Amino acid sequence: MEAAAALNESGAAAPRLPAGGGNASLELSSRPPAPAALNPWDVMLCVSGTAIACENALVVAIICYSPALRTPMFVLVGSLATADLLAGLGLILNFVFQYVIRSETVSLLTVGFLVASFAASVSSLLAITVDRYLSLYNALTYYSERTVLCIHTMLAGAWGVSLCLGLLPVLGWNCLHDRTACSVVRPLTKSNVTLLSASFFLIFLIMLHLYIEICKIVCRHAHQIALQQHFLTASHYVTTKKGVSTLAIILGTFGASWLPFAIYCVVGDPDYPSVYTYATLLPATYNSMINPIIYAYRNQEIQRSMWVLFCGCFQAKVSFRSRSPSDV
Repeated sequence: MEAAAALNESGAAAPRLPAGGGNASLELSSRPPAPAALNPWDVMLCVSGTAIACENALVVAIICYSPALRTPMFVLVGSLATADLLAGLGLILNFVFQYVIRSETVSLLTVGFLVASFAASVSSLLAITVDRYLSLYNALTYYSERTVLCIHTMLAGAWGVSLCLGLLPVLGWNCLHDRTACSVVRPLTKSNVTLLSASFFLIFLIMLHLYIEICKIVCRHAHQIALQQHFLTASHYVTTKKGVSTLAIILGTFGASWLPFAIYCVVGDPDYPSVYTYATLLPATYNSMINPIIYAYRNQEIQRSMWVLFCGCFQAKVSFRSRSPSDV
């Protein structure tokens, strides 16, 4: 979540890297700015945002286009894609407003938009993890109306909390009038960034715990199936190893993307060179670029819908296997 906050720094704060790489934190300027040279870090963030928006816009279009993709799993994937799409658009707007319309009001709105978008993205990842756990733990009752209600309640709560976090800097929790309270992600305050970072660490720990439990369930199920067949085969070992490896990749990608930025937001000082903030923020945005690959494009139901959407017909000779939320 706090990652969204940092994104703001890159645009809302009109960051500049001084010619010698000296100390310079990202900050807003209320004075009429002179035309500024493009910061290569801002360009990379804009390019990242463009790629994120294109990838996730396709996922949203596919889910909206295909009536078959209405199960709880795809509702969650659609929520994640929508959040990442908004985050990508926020990065683009951040770049445009930073170099075209530079004002405190626009900066705060951009900050709030980015915080809310990335908070919704991380929250949607948590909801997907909970859904995967429930689909394995309560496999017999997973497809009940109660599950649908639970999913919708989780998403409503996730987006509601994300919106509130995005509104905080807009409604006054910022350091525009007290520079001593600024964090490495201006105009967010140190206390605001601490809240966002703590929220992220909590979500990461919950996801870690749930994925460990999922691994246990997957291994136990695979072992039980093998025992029913009266012997343990090499395929049992391969299947179990593949499932655990996939879960490790999912959680590892999420952690590698966000943890450096979250940690730096807590331990970093506003007087540190802004390049440190950029260097940890840019990889965090890559998580929104990887999400559609992990959670959407690998899914065979979405692959089927892509055939229909782009080819206008489904080739029967191409076989697709329906996947459940518990497929890892």
